[in-house]
Amino acid sequence: MKNHKIIIITGLSGSGKSTAIAALEDAGFFCVDNMPVKLLPKFLELPVQDDTGIKGLAFVMDVREKNFLESWQPVFEDLRQNGYHFEILFLEADETVLLKRFSQTRRHHPLTGDKTLLHGIRDEKILLEPLKDRATQIINTSNYNIHDLKSVIFNISRSQSSTESLPMRLNVTSFGFKHGIPHDSDLIIDVRFLANPYFIPELKTQDGQNEDVKNFVLNHPVTREFLKKFIDLIDFLIPLYEKEGKSYLTIAVGCTGGQHRSVVIAGAVSDYIKKTGRPVNISHRDIDIKT
Repeated sequence: MKNHKIIIITGLSGSGKSTAIAALEDAGFFCVDNMPVKLLPKFLELPVQDDTGIKGLAFVMDVREKNFLESWQPVFEDLRQNGYHFEILFLEADETVLLKRFSQTRRHHPLTGDKTLLHGIRDEKILLEPLKDRATQIINTSNYNIHDLKSVIFNISRSQSSTESLPMRLNVTSFGFKHGIPHDSDLIIDVRFLANPYFIPELKTQDGQNEDVKNFVLNHPVTREFLKKFIDLIDFLIPLYEKEGKSYLTIAVGCTGGQHRSVVIAGAVSDYIKKTGRPVNISHRDIDIKT
């Protein structure tokens, strides 16, 4: 595994290590949380084929492991002497922020024992100071929300990986508002203002995959103007979501029943995204529901 990028994530409890490793996993890294430090050399000896598509390896190690404090230094030194190159990413946050986070999540600090939470936080900070001094990069997450931190880690993964990170996965789905909004939607657009083929007798029993229905919807001037503006919005938003480190983006297009207008527009949006060279999946949630 010496040919792979290796990132060790460590730092203060409550500083966002779980968010950081989730971001690296989304970026194509093979990740292990709460990795026992003494097992790391054995793990790195395991053979990994070059064609696995893994962008790197990431491990979270911290004081949750009983022997971490006395073991990390000799283990890390032995790895370096054996030719392993790895980055140490140290996460921290201000005292007041950590107190608030533990209060919100109701999780126990690993060093509290019979002490107060504040004492546990302060003890950990002192005990991890030597490791912080050895860190390649230190990130104070006090002013970051989850999305901000994922974006920072995602950018680090790009700089650490010799190949590009996994592209954001785009999904376009049509649906009917009468059947409820898709729960996994990121962007929802309501196209019930468009002319409705349902009220055309010869089109009523067809769906939005039918050529006559497509022509009816797409040939209206309002539809053409709407698609132009909506596609401009998509072109604007996708790079911003990618920069944030978002792994999935679901665009949901809704009409009344989810069989005509939304199907046509979802198809048009998907076709456009394909032309840009981005991978995209399309689905029609309510197309087969009989009304």
